Amino acid sequence: MNSLQSFLALNPPATAAALGGLGLGGARLRPSRVTACLATPTPTPPPPTSAPLAPAAAARRELSAASRAVVEDEARYIVGTYNRSRVVLVAGRGCKLYDADGREYLDMAAGIAVNALGHADPDWVAAVSAQAATLVHASNRLVEASFADRVFFANTGTEANEAAIKFAKKYQRVARPDGDAPTEFMSFTNCFHGRTMGSLALTSKVQYREPFAPVMPGATFAEYGNLEEAKKVIQSGKIAAVFVEPMQGEGGIHSATKEFLQGLRDACDEAGALLVFDEVQCGLGRTGYLWAYEAYGVVPDIMTLAKPLAGGLPIGVVLVTEKVASAINYGDHGTTFGGGPLVCQAALTTLDKIQKPGFLAEVAKKGENFKQLLSTKLSGNAHVKEIRGIGLIVGIELDVPAGPLVDACLDRGVIVLTAGKGNVVRQCC
Repeated sequence: MNSLQSFLALNPPATAAALGGLGLGGARLRPSRVTACLATPTPTPPPPTSAPLAPAAAARRELSAASRAVVEDEARYIVGTYNRSRVVLVAGRGCKLYDADGREYLDMAAGIAVNALGHADPDWVAAVSAQAATLVHASNRLVEASFADRVFFANTGTEANEAAIKFAKKYQRVARPDGDAPTEFMSFTNCFHGRTMGSLALTSKVQYREPFAPVMPGATFAEYGNLEEAKKVIQSGKIAAVFVEPMQGEGGIHSATKEFLQGLRDACDEAGALLVFDEVQCGLGRTGYLWAYEAYGVVPDIMTLAKPLAGGLPIGVVLVTEKVASAINYGDHGTTFGGGPLVCQAALTTLDKIQKPGFLAEVAKKGENFKQLLSTKLSGNAHVKEIRGIGLIVGIELDVPAGPLVDACLDRGVIVLTAGKGNVVRQCC
């Protein structure tokens, strides 16, 4: 049984009546050990710090005193920017995680889409460990593997998008020295580009932007997939760059069409705007292609990367064509930690493994198998509206909030996330 099948193979509740609306609502959940095959040996899980759970207590995972202390310290000392799950994870290997109480979990979130090779991949660990006395550069590999001519290194996806905003503005200023350079931007409904003030302005979710208004002015949102609406905005002549995710993750696992992306490419070329692909989540192999844009045959002027690139270490990347790079001068932008040797070695190791023959074909194959398994298992559930995705980015859209299902999955040893309007179960393997 592979790690995808194991997501569907957890012991079902005893009766359909116990399922509530989604099949998990009122069931007593037994602690389960996930049986997922790994490419690397499974470490010995940490010993439980409390007695094994009795069946009656298993409906909701009971934390040991040690775990409760960690949860309480987090609530006391850390700024409350995240509504964290009540689980204290202490170890991981491959697609499995282990908590402080000895429970095992199947990680279908990949650390919010960052662990491209799973947890504690031995080649990755060895490469990072050996890096202490060595310098390395990853720039040429990324350029050679993509459309780009140049690369800028940052630390996160939002930093990469902030740099792309600046690069687009500087490019337009150089391209139109008469002072008539466009300075506005367009992105799309359901998009997510980051939480800092520029990238936040391009993020469509009102609940992210409103508490920090006014954000960067000059951002327009068009309906994702609506080419005619987007063309009208681009043809206004005010748009410096169009930001678009070839596949939306945070927005609910929505895939663009080739016609939509090609139409944006053509409209940008006609208006002199730049086309920016945000592949922070969908890039680096998760779609079954190294870069998501390859699935569509449409090439951007700028592409931003982050999450999975260094296998879990912080990195952000902006890939640009020479026409964009030629507009950037010394001192126009910078970073303190971007492109450091340690994280670059991690990125090279991750890239090496993903580019091995057969790796991407296996991603595509497993993704199709996973969607077929989900379709089979969930075909009779009236709350499931759609199962969609490409490769190993898969979403299950429900007609009810997904939070209770996500919580129930955690109790059963499977880690998944929500997306969209809170009604999509997101899995990034």
